[in-house]
Amino acid sequence: MANLKQTLKFSQQLVMTPQLQQAIKLLQLSRLELEELVTAELTENPLLEEETETLEGREKQEALEKKEEKIVEGEDSFDWQSYVESYNVSSSPGSAIKPALDEAPIYENISSKKDTLTDHLIWQLKLSDLNEEEQNIGAYIIGNLNDDGYLTMNIDEIIEKEGWERSHIEKVLKKIQTFDPVGVASLNLQDCLLVQVEYFEIQDPLIRSIIQNHLNDLQNRNFSAIAKALKVSLENVVDAIKIIHELEPKPGRSFSTYEAHYITPDVYIYKIGDDYVIVLNEDGLPKLKISAFYKNLLKTKDASTLTKDYIQDKLRSAVWLIRSIHQRQRTIYKVTESIVKFQREFFDKGLRFLKPMVLRDVAGDIGMHESTVSRVTTNKFVHTPRGIFELKYFFNTSVSRSEGEDIAAESVKHILKEMVDQEDPKRPYSDQKLVELLKSKNINIARRTIAKYRDMLGILPSSRRKKMY
Repeated sequence: MANLKQTLKFSQQLVMTPQLQQAIKLLQLSRLELEELVTAELTENPLLEEETETLEGREKQEALEKKEEKIVEGEDSFDWQSYVESYNVSSSPGSAIKPALDEAPIYENISSKKDTLTDHLIWQLKLSDLNEEEQNIGAYIIGNLNDDGYLTMNIDEIIEKEGWERSHIEKVLKKIQTFDPVGVASLNLQDCLLVQVEYFEIQDPLIRSIIQNHLNDLQNRNFSAIAKALKVSLENVVDAIKIIHELEPKPGRSFSTYEAHYITPDVYIYKIGDDYVIVLNEDGLPKLKISAFYKNLLKTKDASTLTKDYIQDKLRSAVWLIRSIHQRQRTIYKVTESIVKFQREFFDKGLRFLKPMVLRDVAGDIGMHESTVSRVTTNKFVHTPRGIFELKYFFNTSVSRSEGEDIAAESVKHILKEMVDQEDPKRPYSDQKLVELLKSKNINIARRTIAKYRDMLGILPSSRRKKMY
């Protein structure tokens, strides 16, 4: 009888991972953060240059480049040049249209505040498919996160205090950990990193093994001890650690500062005739290209192997950055296009006609994951004929109606505010009266929800709104 033997085989699958990490990182950046990142990359990577040529000069250069042979060894299957050439003003749909001066957003309308981690997670929780009990569990978990995004109590403590079933808590916790930022609500660093490894589908077992068994050596930079323990080369360990360093050890830290800031729209929506035209705002964002000097240096026989290796490494980084920026812009466009399709009545008729919509609706429409849509709609703003909105504004939970389709919660708030604005100041509507008035419009809503909406809108109770003269 043949002997059965189990062996653990380590293999490296790192080629696409840095690109994936960078693309995901760029998606969630605000416009200002993206501009700062591009400026830093222009400083650090000599192969990146800012496009300053005229259109005629660029066309001549592109014609010459099309005749050149590929120069990146080992990347014959990746047409990097097409990505480099495509990233210009004309690459983005509608980018040739520029907003007129009188159509620019009013400065007073663009003051905004960055969401807290709690705000961002609760928003995603409300748009999830979890039931009422699971929503309560989720809110409890989110309410017990620290500034770094870690859960400050374990599952046993939650069971002891709240009495929920372990399986229900574990289900909700696993769901929240896939929210943006990925790895939030983890119990410790190891848990946080492993969640990201699974989410980003990093298949290399060496990376998992280092995280599971050698975090102390990793933190102490004792790479040789890791290589010896796992019986792999130091080079393989270093390559794996480069990927681990791309993961986020503190998912909540990007939300740790809460301050006022001013924003510029990432995208414009114009109504032309009966159609809406989407225009990406690329003003102020440098157009990148690959340095012809270094590209030609790769072809020369005089350059040393070490020099060529350095240039190739920087070339890959430059191409990945250009491609990731291009993909970010395309994704913003596609998400905005889908929003216009779903919320056409809002753009045509106003806030009363805002429809209930969740991340899943747009994700399914454009063929992307819900978390991708979440990243794209966060800290991205759109200038529309109806005003300036954060893209996530268009995602709303629904409120049931006695007849007809459900209505968006944001539309209910708008109707509620109109009712209060039109009431007799000497006889303001009580919350119960507002319930009845909304019911007459086929909108079913509880009195406690009225009170919650009033607080969100800054509307005082009827006893404090009443005017005696």
